[in-house]
Amino acid sequence: MLKNKTVLITGSTSGIGLGIAHGFGKEGCNLVINGFGDAAEIETIRSGLEKDYGIKVIYDGADMSKAESIEAMMNHAAKEFGGVDVLINNAGIQHVSPIEEFPVAKWDAIISINLSSAFHTSRLAIPYMKSKHWGRIINIASAHALVASPFKSAYVAAKHGIMGLSKTVALEVAEHGITCNAINPGYVLTPLVLKQIPDTAKARGMTEEQVKKDVLLYAQPTKQFVTVEQVAGTAVFLCSDSAASITGGSINVEGGWVAH
Repeated sequence: MLKNKTVLITGSTSGIGLGIAHGFGKEGCNLVINGFGDAAEIETIRSGLEKDYGIKVIYDGADMSKAESIEAMMNHAAKEFGGVDVLINNAGIQHVSPIEEFPVAKWDAIISINLSSAFHTSRLAIPYMKSKHWGRIINIASAHALVASPFKSAYVAAKHGIMGLSKTVALEVAEHGITCNAINPGYVLTPLVLKQIPDTAKARGMTEEQVKKDVLLYAQPTKQFVTVEQVAGTAVFLCSDSAASITGGSINVEGGWVAH
């Protein structure tokens, strides 16, 4: 049922977003990928997705902290494909610091990219979805949408906000064949997580290996990192007929973290 539908994934040039792009590529979906990185590497990713899955893939380098840039990206997708059938809000950044030392600019950037961008993409995608009486909005939240950790005030606040946004959007579009849900991954060894390990080690006075074992995996009873393929598979499921009545909710993919 997903073949030839258009899927836009923010923050999809690496990590979870790229894994999700592969997941929907396998389903025969056309893709709009987005993110920062080396232009040549991004083109290799874009063309590789096209070749591997026989689909059309476009790249848009929209800055997810800027509403006008997001609007231009959504217009780009509409011009190429008519509109977006599946919207995956995945873009995110992180900063680890005690709140009294937390840089104000970092707070503003995290709230903008991790939360406000999902508002802007959703408000622009929904009119097309309503016209088709079908659409799926999936917000990649986090276990931190449900529980907190020290030194991550902006990230935790943004992810809790994403949960509220998901519920509100779900209620507003429920009679239009559109669902909106969140996926809450635990720790995945993405570039985002790898970059925060040194900062966490510094903030807690630990070695980086201790951070992996005693901070990250300590929270996950499985003692295993979540994989990008597991998150991607969950996203694809939420777009299936079997998930048509799942809306306004969340699926935890976090190794049992929030069962504590």
